[in-house]
Amino acid sequence: MSGDMANSSAGKVLLTGDRPSGKLHLGHYVGSLQNRVLLQHQYSSYIMIADVQALTDNFERPDLIRESIYEVASDYLSVGIDPNIAVIYIQSQVPEITELTIYYMNLVTLARLERNPTVKAELAQKGMTTSIPVGFLCYPINQAADITAFEAEIVPAGDDQQPMIEQTNEIVRSFNRTYNVSLLKECQALIGKAGRLPGIDGKGKASKSLNNAIYLSDAQNVVEEKVMAMYTDPDHLKVTDPGKVAGNVVFSYLQAFHDDKEELRDLENHYARGGLGDVTLKGILLKDLEALLGPIRAKRAQISKDFVLDVLRTGSKKAQTKAAETLARVRSAIGIDYFA
Repeated sequence: MSGDMANSSAGKVLLTGDRPSGKLHLGHYVGSLQNRVLLQHQYSSYIMIADVQALTDNFERPDLIRESIYEVASDYLSVGIDPNIAVIYIQSQVPEITELTIYYMNLVTLARLERNPTVKAELAQKGMTTSIPVGFLCYPINQAADITAFEAEIVPAGDDQQPMIEQTNEIVRSFNRTYNVSLLKECQALIGKAGRLPGIDGKGKASKSLNNAIYLSDAQNVVEEKVMAMYTDPDHLKVTDPGKVAGNVVFSYLQAFHDDKEELRDLENHYARGGLGDVTLKGILLKDLEALLGPIRAKRAQISKDFVLDVLRTGSKKAQTKAAETLARVRSAIGIDYFA
């Protein structure tokens, strides 16, 4: 980390996390996890396992969420997130967030929630067109509580999450204006440069729900089966045939995980003119993935369930202590600290 970066980020709080609706996969690694490992050394990091948000569209499957909390936490630890540096916590175990959410609800109109582009897109994706759970519609408010509870100023996010950050800042400004304080902090999105990994079947992005991803916890033989089944160029029938690089899932993964970019360009040119077979190409990718996943898999095998639970318990207590401080100041600003 350069001196300039250290000075600009010193003392700032970063908030990020995932919904526990299954194990994490290579798409998560490329999109956020590898960056979090670096960012934990630059910011005071709070990493949330957002079980309350997961319940908004999985309320009938609490067992899935309960099981996934352990899996997600294990994935965090196995990729190198250090619980001695970052605070890893479970959202529901910090009830102060829920109370903040209730207060913030008074500052947002129903029409504003319905106009949120991220919410509209997710409602359409999940087919919630007429019967919309209130909890799902209100999760941007809950997210504002997540962020402000820890005075987070940095929130890693994709472009599609920008409207959520904007809504959080609207709530911050409304609260400060309404109660004539400068208590809550606005935040900014930290937009990652990494692209999204496609699904191994070539249909959309890698997704837990579509079961077309390679998971960080997959055994070596499972990874091999998935790579060998990857979508390539359906017209590349013989090794000598020219092949298409664009839309070829194997090349998409090589672009993400093959370190020698000059060699990768040679492979792309060779494939395009013919003479390079899919099996050979997949063999190269397998070596790259094993170099990444082998150490992650080994570290995960050393992590006991008791250790994971202790990390979550300790992190949740730390998070609750911090959120309680914020909540006390919010109550005082509103004027409902009756017995203080």
